[in-house]
Amino acid sequence: MTAGTTLEQLGAIRIVPVVVIDDADRAPDVASALATGGIGCAEITLRTPQSLKAIRRVASIPGFVVGAGTVLTVEQVDRCVDAGAQYLVSPGFDDDVVARAQLHGVAMLPGVATATEIQRSIRAGLDVVKFFPADRLGGLGTIAALAAPFAGVRFVPSGGVNPSNATSYLRHPAILGISGSWMATRDAIAAGDYDAIARLSRSAATLVADAS
Repeated sequence: MTAGTTLEQLGAIRIVPVVVIDDADRAPDVASALATGGIGCAEITLRTPQSLKAIRRVASIPGFVVGAGTVLTVEQVDRCVDAGAQYLVSPGFDDDVVARAQLHGVAMLPGVATATEIQRSIRAGLDVVKFFPADRLGGLGTIAALAAPFAGVRFVPSGGVNPSNATSYLRHPAILGISGSWMATRDAIAAGDYDAIARLSRSAATLVADAS
């Protein structure tokens, strides 16, 4: 699968759940619950010792698009790709991390907060970026202002995105999709409450439909 194809898939799903996994054995059930609710992707963050194992477990599920989040170093890029991550997400822009992801041929969504970082992303050949932390940076209003001079760039806002503002984000043409953690919270995963994850995912998928 090419980087472009992966981004097309994420753009079709339009919601990227941010997932923190403390027990990799729960990862396939989390992915199944998300998919049952209509969300066939997840960003598993590198915030726990179990994260790479979790990515590997989910990568074996046919049709599910798994990525790695909080990717900060070139070494993490290598390990995530080896584990089967189909896309990588960083909180900020790092030239070496971006270049390494491109060397592997996987989709890379670097975090941006300024016009300067967007220009660096364009120079690196990227046209999809993570806007983070969205709520602290002015949310949709700032994205709309940045989208005007960077018409070819699509944004994935993350940070403070929730059911109350998701539809507003999704209706803006510069938004590829949104990123959030409310569909599969760390507590719900730890409790094994997969029914709740499926229910919240279904509600989130409805927001996508309403925004279309």
